[in-house]
Amino acid sequence: MTFAQDHKDLILTLRILRKDPLAAAGSIIAAVFLAVALAVTLFGNGVAPYDPVAINLSLASQPPSLQHLFGTDNLGRDILSRAIVATPVDAEIAFAIVGISSLFGLVSGSLSAFLGGYVDEVFMRITDLFLAFPSLVLAIAVAVALGPGVTNVILANLIVWWPIYARLSRAGCLSLKQTQYVEAARIAGLSKFSILLEHILPNNISPILVYGTLDVGNAILYASVLSYLGLGAQPPQSEWGRMVFDGQIYLTSAWWISIIPGLIILGVALGFNLLGDALRDVFDPRYRK
Repeated sequence: MTFAQDHKDLILTLRILRKDPLAAAGSIIAAVFLAVALAVTLFGNGVAPYDPVAINLSLASQPPSLQHLFGTDNLGRDILSRAIVATPVDAEIAFAIVGISSLFGLVSGSLSAFLGGYVDEVFMRITDLFLAFPSLVLAIAVAVALGPGVTNVILANLIVWWPIYARLSRAGCLSLKQTQYVEAARIAGLSKFSILLEHILPNNISPILVYGTLDVGNAILYASVLSYLGLGAQPPQSEWGRMVFDGQIYLTSAWWISIIPGLIILGVALGFNLLGDALRDVFDPRYRK
C-alpha cells in the first residue's frame, strides 16, 4: 500500500469519526484516560494537585469545592488526586486483560479453525467449558484462590476472558478460509503456516480490535468489582473500585467519597464503548463507501 493510499484512508477515517459526535466524545474520554495514565507513569504522584496519601483529618469529608474539586475523603485526602494516581493501575489491568486475551484468542482461534478436524473439536469443547461458568463469578473464585493483588486480578480475569476472543477469531477464520485470495494462495502452493500468517491473521485483526476497544470498559468494570471486594489493589495504593468501597459507609453523610469514583468508572467505560462503536463503523466497508 502506497503512502498516498495510507493518507487517503486516514483522512476518510477521521471524516467518519468527525461526523459522529458520540465517537468524538468517546475518543476524547479514551485519550484523556490514556494521557493521565501515561503522565502518572512517567512523572509519578507529582502530576496530582495534592499528595494522594497525605492524611489531614482537619479536612476530612469536605464537599467538592474550588479548592478540592472532587472533595476529600474521611481521612482528608483529596479525591481528585487519588483518582488521578489510580488511573495507571486501572489502565494496566484493563489493557493487560484485553491485550493478552485478544492476542492469545486471535492466534489460538484462527489456528483451531484453520486446522479443523479433531484439533478444532477439542479446542471448542475447552472454550465451552470456560464459557459455561458465569465469567465474573469464576474470576472472583480464581482471585480468591490466588490472593489479593493487581497481578492476581489480571490472571483471574485472563482465565475467563480469552475464550470470547478465541470464538470470535475462529468465526472470522472460518469465513476467511472460503475467500478467493486464500484459495489462490493454497493453489499457488503456499504452506498452511504461510497462509495463516500472511492472509488469515492480518485480515482477522479488525473485528478483534473493535471488540477489544469495546471490551476495555468491561475490563475496567470487572477489575473495579474485584477491587471493591478487596481482591485488587491494596492500601495505600489507590484504585477506583477500592475508593468506591472505602466511601460506601459515608453515602448518607459524604456521598462524593463513593459516588465520584463510581462516576469515573462509568464514564471511562462508556467512553471506550462509544469509541468501539465508532471503530466498528470505520472498519465497515459499506459505511466507508
